[in-house]
Amino acid sequence: MHKVIVLWSHPRSMSTATERVMRERGDLWCAHEPFMYDYYVHRQVARMPHFDVQDDHPVTYEAIRDMLLERARQGPVFFKDMAYYVTPQILSDPAFVDRLTHLFLIRNPVASILSYYRLDPTMTLEEIGIEAQWRLYEGLRHHGLQPLVIEAESVQADTVGIMQALWARIGLPFRQDAFEWQSDIPKDWEQVGDWHGAVSSSAGIRPVDEGEAARKQREFEACAREAPQLQEFLDHHLPFYRNLQAQAMTV
Repeated sequence: MHKVIVLWSHPRSMSTATERVMRERGDLWCAHEPFMYDYYVHRQVARMPHFDVQDDHPVTYEAIRDMLLERARQGPVFFKDMAYYVTPQILSDPAFVDRLTHLFLIRNPVASILSYYRLDPTMTLEEIGIEAQWRLYEGLRHHGLQPLVIEAESVQADTVGIMQALWARIGLPFRQDAFEWQSDIPKDWEQVGDWHGAVSSSAGIRPVDEGEAARKQREFEACAREAPQLQEFLDHHLPFYRNLQAQAMTV
């Protein structure tokens, strides 16, 4: 049985761009948010806009888990998912938890909430996703595991350095060509294509803009004046983000 690597993310955290780096390595079978089918299609916890459901995709937690494990019989697997899709139920599945190499990606929630709201003004508190990340992280630590946390801003600032350090920690060889995207847009991105317009048209992760954080803060404050729930969402998730940020790896 081969390695199964998972990147637990929250929406609009630059997770799709990070997934693209992993895909471009060329030595991993990759899946894009397979557990969203359990959350949005099977259990119908909320409605996801811009989601073209594929009829042949497994929809229950157990069937999705088994699909990933079956692929791992053939070769190493990587998948990116939102922690809120599977938390807390995955913590009651220790055999699966132990099979995974757990990575976490976080982004400043001022930027991620703002970006999410622009795509889906009906988003829920749970769908912001950072609390679920922290609950999952805590659960994995209590289970005796040592998940790795990376920050989107660090990946933007030093993509090669952060990813090289991450790969070394999880036993993957360095692949320079993973940072220069040449292949076609992954087919399984088509089901949620409207969410990934920028990364789909990019050739790599762009460097961080020095003034971006301040600009996002101003934009968030302006948006929150018209949609006050955004500030409530931020206030709720910010402590969980800071808890995870304190665990983030550095080069």
